[in-house]
Amino acid sequence: MKKIFVTKATIPPLNEYVDEISDIWETHWLTNMGSKYKKLQEELKLYLDTDNIELFTNGHMSLELSLQALGLKGEVITTPFTFASTTHAIVRNGLTPVFCDINPDDYTIDVSKIEALITEKTSAILPVHVYGNVCDVEGIERIADKYNLKVIYDACHSFGVKYKGVSTANFGDVSCFSFHATKVFNTIEGGAACFRNKEIGQKLADLKNFGIHGPESVEAVGANAKMNEFCAAMGLCNLRHVDENILLRKEVSEYYRELLKDIPGIKLNIIQNDVVSNYSYFPIFINKDKYGKHRDIICEILSTYGINVRKYFYPITIDFDCYKDWLQADGLDVSRDVSNNVIALPLYPTLAREDVKRICEIIRKNCQF
Repeated sequence: MKKIFVTKATIPPLNEYVDEISDIWETHWLTNMGSKYKKLQEELKLYLDTDNIELFTNGHMSLELSLQALGLKGEVITTPFTFASTTHAIVRNGLTPVFCDINPDDYTIDVSKIEALITEKTSAILPVHVYGNVCDVEGIERIADKYNLKVIYDACHSFGVKYKGVSTANFGDVSCFSFHATKVFNTIEGGAACFRNKEIGQKLADLKNFGIHGPESVEAVGANAKMNEFCAAMGLCNLRHVDENILLRKEVSEYYRELLKDIPGIKLNIIQNDVVSNYSYFPIFINKDKYGKHRDIICEILSTYGINVRKYFYPITIDFDCYKDWLQADGLDVSRDVSNNVIALPLYPTLAREDVKRICEIIRKNCQF
């Protein structure tokens, strides 16, 4: 039986990557911000249209260390409908996550519910661009300015996305990206933080490299979160092909829409106004009462055909075993409803049309209405 995975890492032609890394055998410079790192840093500035960027060993460290660099205290308002990393980054900084529900249209933080959660302990808002859907950045900025709060975006799903012509790298005080193998753009493992204030850049540089300023000078207490040269080289190669791959993802997504648009109980991801998407995921929301089967049942059925889908995100982070006994919040009904009923279908540039058609036919024939 042919297996279809929910995602497939994009990699360049082998000879292209070999050519890119070949000079490493001459320099023996494997890490510590070498030429590959510096070149990727400059090329990402251009691609993301941002002035300031630091690269990291992974997306989580870009987020965790960005929170630390901002010197936050107290509470951070965020969303529970996200990957574990978002909540972990807050907690690992000694901060308290305060959970705000999401809206049912694009699954991003519900801006209308943020102000009611602000207290004298609130220091920041940490929203998440979900599936490439962009948060209400204007509404969030108004609230942040009103209450003098920092804004850190988890932008891991939004590489290459633009809102009203502006890259998501340029919203908030910091926007953090993941370059994990499963993302639209990958460096095998990697991440980045794009930021407004150059002082934050120095703090991030310190935090990712032990606070080292020179051979005998350590001026800050830092960690080790540097991107190595082989990952940077993969990034240089993949960046050359990312626009082509996004276009292919778009074609796959549009084919899904064509085949799934009229099935009762199947809600497709919203197409946002003024947003240039990266087509990073293809989520569907299954309304059991209208479709006739629960999300979990259709996941099991697809699995019997060798089709892997993902309950993404499930459960919401406040319900993780490590948090459920001490983190509590009311009013997360939309987050739980979406988490209990959403599926991310397979999506990657090389996904064959016949495979998309097979997936959709299985979903259609199992509808009981």
